[in-house]
Amino acid sequence: MASSVVVVAHGQPSAGLFRFGRLQSHAASSSSCLRLRPRRWLSPHFASPRLAAFRLRCSLTNTDTYNSVATDDVHEDTTPLDSNCSVPVVHLKSDSLETEGLNLLVCNTYADTVLTTLPVLSEEEQNALAATPAHPAGLYALYASCLAGNLVEQLWNFAWPAAIALNHPSLLPVAVIGFFAKLAVIVGGPLVGKLMDHFPRVPAYNCLTLVQVAAQLLSVGMIIHAHTIHPTSVSCVLVQPWFLVLVIALAVERLSGLALGVAMERDWVVLLAGTNRPVALAQANAILSRIDLLSEIVGASLFGIFLSRYEPATCLKLAASLMICSLPVVVVLTSLTNWLSAGVLDHAKCPQTGCGCSSAGLISDSENILGSSVEAIKHGWFEYIQQPVLPASLAYVLLYFNVVLAPGGLMTAFLTQHGLNPSIIGGFSGLCAFMGVAATFVSAKMVERLGILKAGAAGLIFQAALLTIAVAVYWFGFLSQKIPLVFFLCLIVLSRLGHMSYDVVGAQILQTGIPASKANLIGTTEVSFASLAESVMLGVAIIANDVSHFGFLAMLSLLSVVGAACLYCSWLKNPTDIQRSLFSFEPHFPLLKVDTPNG
Repeated sequence: MASSVVVVAHGQPSAGLFRFGRLQSHAASSSSCLRLRPRRWLSPHFASPRLAAFRLRCSLTNTDTYNSVATDDVHEDTTPLDSNCSVPVVHLKSDSLETEGLNLLVCNTYADTVLTTLPVLSEEEQNALAATPAHPAGLYALYASCLAGNLVEQLWNFAWPAAIALNHPSLLPVAVIGFFAKLAVIVGGPLVGKLMDHFPRVPAYNCLTLVQVAAQLLSVGMIIHAHTIHPTSVSCVLVQPWFLVLVIALAVERLSGLALGVAMERDWVVLLAGTNRPVALAQANAILSRIDLLSEIVGASLFGIFLSRYEPATCLKLAASLMICSLPVVVVLTSLTNWLSAGVLDHAKCPQTGCGCSSAGLISDSENILGSSVEAIKHGWFEYIQQPVLPASLAYVLLYFNVVLAPGGLMTAFLTQHGLNPSIIGGFSGLCAFMGVAATFVSAKMVERLGILKAGAAGLIFQAALLTIAVAVYWFGFLSQKIPLVFFLCLIVLSRLGHMSYDVVGAQILQTGIPASKANLIGTTEVSFASLAESVMLGVAIIANDVSHFGFLAMLSLLSVVGAACLYCSWLKNPTDIQRSLFSFEPHFPLLKVDTPNG
């Protein structure tokens, strides 16, 4: 049955005349849907062009009740209607219509009302807000947690290649261990990043910390065992059971450490400092870099001094005791960080739409471990390639081909076999880390003068120039003398200033261009590509494992740094529109103007 109703409201000047459309009754439910079209505004106060398209929709679920209402108070002065349809006319009070209309309109106008009543901050207030962290107390706890964890990690990064090089006079064992450690990061990096994006932050971080410390302790035991047995040939060492266990343990330790670092630097610090507070985020990034580099200075120098005075086994036992003591400290400080930041680390990482963060999906994916691992790797690589700041990230990856002209396992083994005292080698690593601390201050001045993008280019060019001189000194054969050797090492130390300047600047570039929901995934994938670069160079070092081939490895390292500088500079000259929009605050990347009809 089809019926129509016209409602005529009287009594208030602001009331409107509404016509009910034809009601189509359903046989089963007897329900109808109608549309109210305003002929005049409900109130002059809301006479805004934005409300011209306003349509009020309501639903009638009981037509019997509606028909009973329609028989009351029929008004006599009605507009002539179509003779083909019989329409009862209802006289209603306009008070209820106006009130309901206001209640419905307030939903659409609430946001505009808020925007017009909020006070506008002055430039000084905006700068002060940008420099104020969202959770300062949580940041301080985060710094303490980083200090406790990084001190032991950096000490161990210097300890294990030095201890192995003292037992086996060749670059081969260190190169093999480093190669498989990087291979583990390449394969497991995206998978670990995906798992960390799905699991709660604090439990996942504490679990990985426990795994890292257990792997470190197992590695200590294997190296101590290697020093207790009679040294054999290098080829025989590679097939020993203790060496195989050591390779696996160090691979797990490196994968855990890199995942913890990515979570801290790409996810946690952004939440605690504030995503919309760039100055506070830059300061937090600089402090984290200083903590990491100060830990490297103290750890390398301390273990180098101990190694020059005591037996390697005694030094390794001391390192193991520090690992055990640091574990509960890191766990407590991590929980304290979340508590002081009002549980901000418990917030969901992914948007509510289109992320699929449910635990049910994760459990179903875990049924096929191999398939989910391959899919996670593919997804991580796809997201990494699609990021808008890919050239800056690739330049960062190219720097990891430099495994020789930098403090690390191969350089430590080379200097140890060159006859340098372990304390001098530790001092060299400490000075390299100190230049990194200085870079956190220098990079801030460079960003202030040049802008963040040009500051990154300056750091890369500075590093490439100094390493070119260092390679020239080596190829001229002056390293057999003491003074040229010191000059060679000083050039490498100074080049770290440019390297770490780009490291600080590049971190903020990536934080700007990568969404928070993909921070761990893209970050760990980037580390995987960097590990791939290192593994390639370590594979070359395995083939050319003799110390006499060090110059060839140094040349390859130099070419990678020069290539990174060229790639980054070409990106600055030819930015895309997306990159312009991300860095519209940069003088070099002005936002493209769009012409509008209003000028």
